[in-house]
Amino acid sequence: MKMDICYGGVPSKIPNNSMGIRGYDFVEFYVGSAKVWAYWHAKSFGLDIVAYKGPETGHRDRCSYLLSNKEATLKIMVTSALQPDTYDIHSFYQKHGDGVKRWSVEVVDVKEAFNKAVDQGAVPVTKPYKIEDEHGFVIQAAIRLYDDTEINFINYDKYEGHFMPGYEKPLYNVEIDRLETGIIAIDHIVGNVHVNEMDYWASYINRSLDFETFLHFGPGDISTQYSALLSKVVRSKDQVIKNPINEPYDGERQSQIDEYTQQYHGSGIQHVAIMTKDIITTVANMRKNGMEFLDTPPKTYYDDLRNREDNLITENIDDLERLGILCDVEGTGYLLQLFTKPIGDRPTFFYEIIQRRKGATGFGQGNFLALFEAIERDQEKRGNLNKIENEL
Repeated sequence: MKMDICYGGVPSKIPNNSMGIRGYDFVEFYVGSAKVWAYWHAKSFGLDIVAYKGPETGHRDRCSYLLSNKEATLKIMVTSALQPDTYDIHSFYQKHGDGVKRWSVEVVDVKEAFNKAVDQGAVPVTKPYKIEDEHGFVIQAAIRLYDDTEINFINYDKYEGHFMPGYEKPLYNVEIDRLETGIIAIDHIVGNVHVNEMDYWASYINRSLDFETFLHFGPGDISTQYSALLSKVVRSKDQVIKNPINEPYDGERQSQIDEYTQQYHGSGIQHVAIMTKDIITTVANMRKNGMEFLDTPPKTYYDDLRNREDNLITENIDDLERLGILCDVEGTGYLLQLFTKPIGDRPTFFYEIIQRRKGATGFGQGNFLALFEAIERDQEKRGNLNKIENEL
């Protein structure tokens, strides 16, 4: 019987890149309790739990919940282990805590994309394989990224069922009272890496996926009174995939990147940025849904926005100030953004909510100081904004 929610079967736009990448598909977390994480995402983000895999669907070692917005343009998967011998999940979770195991891109041809990536230097994790049922088949493959993270290639063109084989309608029928948030899709995915790894991983991604370095923030570009970092943004040449990579830089105290790699015990995904067309409504409703955001910048930040003479910003500055939303003007456009607090027990992964206005393509360089000072205030509360002692 054909399911009433179909995530495959309708090919996406024709890609304009050499790898045949159509865009971000889903992000998958390995977590301690997938059911709890599914509820939290449904409540805070206003997402729907749309598909489930577990013992009831013939998978006795793990369970997964897929969440999406109404248009199925944003997909988040949460997975946890059910048995002691589910080592791939247990080993990840015990070391890193709750975190992103893989992000997936939809491609025209999985085998071709995987072979090209490997020929160009990617480390293979899973060779192309087919999963099928009475509704058709899905093909997937994966390559290595960072320490224990993966990039997954997937194609649904020949599948007409519920997400992919092995998934069914969710059994989780709890009524969740929440407000609609209007989030749309993934804008970019950010990785945090160790000292001297940024150039390596930027080169790895560019070479493997035929990407390019779009932005490079060097020494002194991103710093506060206490800490600093370096960053490169790599992207597909048609800009459908964008991935900043951060590493620590010398400072008086430990940077947010140091805190991440220490608490995560390795390099990995620091945050996922989610697009919206109306960030004021999105953030207001997410706050009412229970989402915690970083503390607001000082009043002088918004006074500076009010005193601009170009009248470029069309949003009410009072609304931005009330909600703590940051605004960075770049040329004739501007970017609105706000960052959540870490969503798990460890101070590692968080989300960004972002709206690009009038053609803005950057990542909020003008907001870096306000943002990182807010992160440092939380670091200090956790006892992780430590002074770096001189080594012998």
